[in-house]
Amino acid sequence: MATGLIDNIQTSHDLWIHMSNHLSGVLDTHGVCGEIAKYLSEFIGRPTMTGLKEINGTKYYDVWFCDELGETSQQRWAEDLEIIENLLEDYEIKFLNKADISPKNSKVYHMVEETLLVIPLQWPKIGNMIIPQGILLVADAHNTLLADLEMVGHLAVMMTTWIERAVLRYQHDRQAIEFAITSDISQRLNSTLELQAIFAQISDNIKRMLDVESLSLGLINQTTRRIEFIPQLMGTIFLEIPRIELEPGTGIAGWVADNRQPAIINDVYNDPRFSKNSDKTSGFHTQSMICVPLQQQDKVIGVMQAINKRNGEFGNHDKNLLEAISGPLSAAIVNANLHENVVSEKRRIEAMFQSMSEGLLTIGSDHSITQANDSLQTLLSLENDEVVGSNVTKVIRLKDQDILLFMAEVSTYRPSNELADYPQLLCDIQVGNVYKPVMISGAPVREDDGALNEIVLVISDLTDIREVERMRDNFFHTIIHELRTPLATILLYARMLIKGNLNDEEKTQRFLKNIETESDRLQAMVRQMLQHAKLESSEFKRSEAPIDINGVFDEILPAMRDRASDKGVKLIDDIDKALPKVSGDRDTLYMIIKNLIDNAVKYTLEGEINVKAKVKKSKLHIEVADDGIGIPKQALPQMFGRFFRAQTAVEKGIAGTGLGLNMVKEGVEKHGGTIRVKSVEGKGTTFFVELPVSE
Repeated sequence: MATGLIDNIQTSHDLWIHMSNHLSGVLDTHGVCGEIAKYLSEFIGRPTMTGLKEINGTKYYDVWFCDELGETSQQRWAEDLEIIENLLEDYEIKFLNKADISPKNSKVYHMVEETLLVIPLQWPKIGNMIIPQGILLVADAHNTLLADLEMVGHLAVMMTTWIERAVLRYQHDRQAIEFAITSDISQRLNSTLELQAIFAQISDNIKRMLDVESLSLGLINQTTRRIEFIPQLMGTIFLEIPRIELEPGTGIAGWVADNRQPAIINDVYNDPRFSKNSDKTSGFHTQSMICVPLQQQDKVIGVMQAINKRNGEFGNHDKNLLEAISGPLSAAIVNANLHENVVSEKRRIEAMFQSMSEGLLTIGSDHSITQANDSLQTLLSLENDEVVGSNVTKVIRLKDQDILLFMAEVSTYRPSNELADYPQLLCDIQVGNVYKPVMISGAPVREDDGALNEIVLVISDLTDIREVERMRDNFFHTIIHELRTPLATILLYARMLIKGNLNDEEKTQRFLKNIETESDRLQAMVRQMLQHAKLESSEFKRSEAPIDINGVFDEILPAMRDRASDKGVKLIDDIDKALPKVSGDRDTLYMIIKNLIDNAVKYTLEGEINVKAKVKKSKLHIEVADDGIGIPKQALPQMFGRFFRAQTAVEKGIAGTGLGLNMVKEGVEKHGGTIRVKSVEGKGTTFFVELPVSE
């Protein structure tokens, strides 16, 4: 008998006592099985083997070999299951002759010289706990205490108890780990409202807990009802292919979503519900799967799949774990979507709030300003910290009006119908030391119970409108004046001719000539206004006919040169003789050039006017420069406005309607060109026009 661990063992009772003492502190299955193999090998001085079936399936055995020298090694048998199944065929303790062991090339066969003692280790299922089956093999034990098969049976029961205890301890430790991971996942899910963060936090933990190759999450698109899988969660391979989507009811995921119950499939290619398209698209090979629905109350929002169990097969325990996680995950996804919707809506409202051209502010119940957009700060020439948090009466100061009285009217306002107008106030608001005309509109913001929460005020700057109104009035006064003079002249000469008191033929012809001149003047004014209306009309369409610009200049310049000469002003032209043609409307191009030169002549009291035209980089460049009265710097931004006339021109009594430059700009832009002006008051003005040439 061997020495060492088993000194003084004379009976089976001694063997039990020694093994019990030795294994009392060993609580894991690997340790128990290894120590049993080593203990018996030392006891008889021959090789032994302990085999234990995987806990959650039948795909492999873990085996521990111990040779006659006490050297222990562990292996996992997946392809050699036939050897153990043959030995356990009748589940009886028995001796086998070496010749009866098959296959002959197995490690079991080679460890035996004469006989092999086969000791099945089998015990019943305890509750929901899966206890593995096992086997103990001892080589050439026929001349030892182990030859007593009845004693060996008792020994097998004892060893089964030790292994069972270790398995129970494994199950307990595993459940503790699973509970800790599940709790950690739940806490993490409650700690974030970002979907990508949720996926990143749960994926690795779930894959590690279930020992799976991949985890996928599919969410149901509420519009199309398709199941859309999240590439970031499925692995790097899925980031490089189109997003995987399943039509409603398609595949295992569609079945789970429709039936609202989980599915365990350990061989997906033998399941008719499985959709092979995703594997074909990605190159990923799915073997087994657990799929559970993600539900929030009575609504299925998606599915979660654990794919390809690394060791063994999926069981109810795995399904229960995945279902335990699906609840908090569903809640986290719903909360994240709600948060994303709220954030998106908040950003949308903020963008609208800040992009409004009108001044916008919200006022709390204590009359303090809670929000104000950039337009309001610009209107009032104040910074944000001077507005937000301040009392509204310190920021909104009205002339001969009380903002608090208007707010009181707004706070009690309840519209009679959806089309009813909210309260409005036309007033002047103080900006620095001046007042600006504004219109203030107000609306109350109420809680669900009707209690007033905030008041929203929209302040529209009417300065530009008032200016347009002023220019419009000036325009009409000018038009009336311009019409009155030629009409009075025409009427005067016409009456004199009607009376027939004129015997002088020369005087009669002069009267008729004056009537013709004034009529032409009236016709030109009417033509200008009609042309302006045409340019502003959406019906205006630029002709594609090529226009000879040199011909236009030849038609305009002689008369303009004579007018300038009559005023003592020199008009110099530098026009290329072979300008390319321009596609467009000839009347409009004529109007552009004529108005620019006519303005130069009109506003130049002395000096020179230079007109240039040449081609640069497929553009026709026209430049009209004068030594006239110039334009005040503050008036330059408004030069092309409708009805606008600079104060310097009005003061010098130079007639005009304020429509000419507006028409020029409209005409240039209708032809795809640009116009800009450079001027110094008292020194002159230069207009630069660029027009695309005809191809």
